[in-house]
Amino acid sequence: MKNGIRPDPNKVHPISGYDKEIYIKPTISNPNIIVGDFSYIADSDFESHVTHHYEWNGDRLIIGKFCQIAAGVEFVMNGANHQMNAVSTFPFYTLEGWDMQPPEADDMPLKGDTVIGNDVWIGQNAVILPGVHIGDGAIIGANSVVGRDVPPYTIVAGDPAREIRKRFDDEMIELLLGFKWWDKSIEEINSLIPLLTCSDIEKVRDEIMKRSE
Repeated sequence: MKNGIRPDPNKVHPISGYDKEIYIKPTISNPNIIVGDFSYIADSDFESHVTHHYEWNGDRLIIGKFCQIAAGVEFVMNGANHQMNAVSTFPFYTLEGWDMQPPEADDMPLKGDTVIGNDVWIGQNAVILPGVHIGDGAIIGANSVVGRDVPPYTIVAGDPAREIRKRFDDEMIELLLGFKWWDKSIEEINSLIPLLTCSDIEKVRDEIMKRSE
């Protein structure tokens, strides 16, 4: 362990004396936001980055382990969507004084839960729209607007976000998805760091295949 300190997913600040970055999980109060160990954001408050998240919609934001979320990222939830199959999109039912009951669920463009996988890097000021699923190991470019699902280990960027390239070939992606390094113990992950940070992908491939035998 570095300097004799064991990584602690329940510690708010991963860097002592620096309050501009937090592990998200120990700061969450909303039961509809679920975040895995060691995922962090470059800010001192995560929930302010989750917008239009109203209890009556029941949608959840689910983020895996070891995600890296830059400053200014916004997770837009289903409450941002307005009814679009009627004459007016004005949300009368949410505002005081108007004589209207909430529309039927089928009349609302609800997209379900927003799900971010493990070891996902989301660049600065990216916007993740309702119901998007982002796979393990994906990279989201800065200022991207993500309205569609992103496959594992895929780089996307732009407005709207489009695929730039796969990070690895299909065989390597399948190996990594099966290896699930993020689910291993802290001690084992520590021992894997030389492998996880190695840029010789063929060497990594061979080692994972050996470990999987």
